[in-house]
Amino acid sequence: MRNSRQICGANMSKRSGSGVGASLTRLVLIEFIALAAIGIFSGVGNGATAGLGFAAHAQAQPAVPSVAQKEKTVAGHAAGAFDVKVEAQGDADKADGSTLVRYSLDKQYHGDLEGTSKGTMLTAGTEVKGSAGYVAMERVTGMLKGRSGSFVLQHSATMTRGEPQLSITVVPDSGSGQLVGITGKMNIIIAAGKHSYEFDYTLPAPQ
Repeated sequence: MRNSRQICGANMSKRSGSGVGASLTRLVLIEFIALAAIGIFSGVGNGATAGLGFAAHAQAQPAVPSVAQKEKTVAGHAAGAFDVKVEAQGDADKADGSTLVRYSLDKQYHGDLEGTSKGTMLTAGTEVKGSAGYVAMERVTGMLKGRSGSFVLQHSATMTRGEPQLSITVVPDSGSGQLVGITGKMNIIIAAGKHSYEFDYTLPAPQ
């Protein structure tokens, strides 16, 4: 787990409010520190499961091979910096044992991935110190190493009494333009107050 102790953020702490609490503030900002060691983008685990399902389907219908089986893919690695803005949307929904808060996400990516993203995050804080969770969807639009288009990232994270677990995956078949067919996983790091990303992905080979 990389730099898990660095999960923090001035923007989030200013906006989260006392209802969400320090533990939720810490968890929400983990969204920007994808931890590769726990399968950020769980593209490996989920992809393998999906692959087994497709294989079974292909065996059942051998006369109709899938397009995915015919397509050759190429692996890529992208890295760079990004800026992010997180803002609370509406009032917190408080009840016994939990507090729900909705946030908007607004990012600017630089480097091998040049573009912007917008998304929505829903967080759940608890009365137990260090325990919380969030889910989010983020649409990224821009240029990835010379190929333009968009794709969607799905976020899911929990923190169990201070121990974080995070998964961010490219939503299957969410790619558009020259990024149709993209899959992958991203690692996002915060160091010295700056955000950076590493993105391991696959795309169909150019024809």
